[in-house]
Amino acid sequence: MNEEWSELNKKMQAEIKKKETFKEGLNTLFALRNELMKKIMSFRDNISRDDFDAIPFMNAEGYHSKTIAYSLWHIFRIEDIVAHTLINGDEQVFFSGSYKERINSPIITTGNELVKNEIAEFSKKLDIDELYSYITEVKESTEAILREMPYEMLKHRIPQERRESLQKMNVVSSDENAVWLIDYWCGKDISGLIKMPFSRHWIMHTEACLRIENKLHK
Repeated sequence: MNEEWSELNKKMQAEIKKKETFKEGLNTLFALRNELMKKIMSFRDNISRDDFDAIPFMNAEGYHSKTIAYSLWHIFRIEDIVAHTLINGDEQVFFSGSYKERINSPIITTGNELVKNEIAEFSKKLDIDELYSYITEVKESTEAILREMPYEMLKHRIPQERRESLQKMNVVSSDENAVWLIDYWCGKDISGLIKMPFSRHWIMHTEACLRIENKLHK
């Protein structure tokens, strides 16, 4: 893991544990996300449209076995679902912003159910400019939710009715590669969700994207 990102992530986790440093912890989280966002935005300037769809490590194990377009979709669909449906109980950016039509996506899910060539074919369909609009809006909306969150919320778990609402939306596929996500998210408290979808998940997939980019540009 990138040393700077790793240190920011550790610092954030330590700070959000204590009420007196919770706000500093959120600021550290936002600093980490801003650094990662610089890399995410750099792909739009540094790689071609075909590069977004390339899958040079198709048969590998790990996050780098995807495409860059898919990885960006996946990071921010998960964040949108967790931040809005599970934590805030309001409408996902994806739906309020009509992003299915704007991005030209054939799916509304996280994409976990897609494999190999399915990932490449999915990626080719996406409007990259609109995907970046979605990315930006999701990031901003999540951070707005977190800024308003009191420290006491961190130990709260996802209410059963929000879990049921999520299941009815069909934004997580019933495929075995995806359906586990519901138990995973709903088994965590808010603090645990901040540590994974909102931070570490970004790191892992951004590093995978950089690995793909480096392979393509060798």
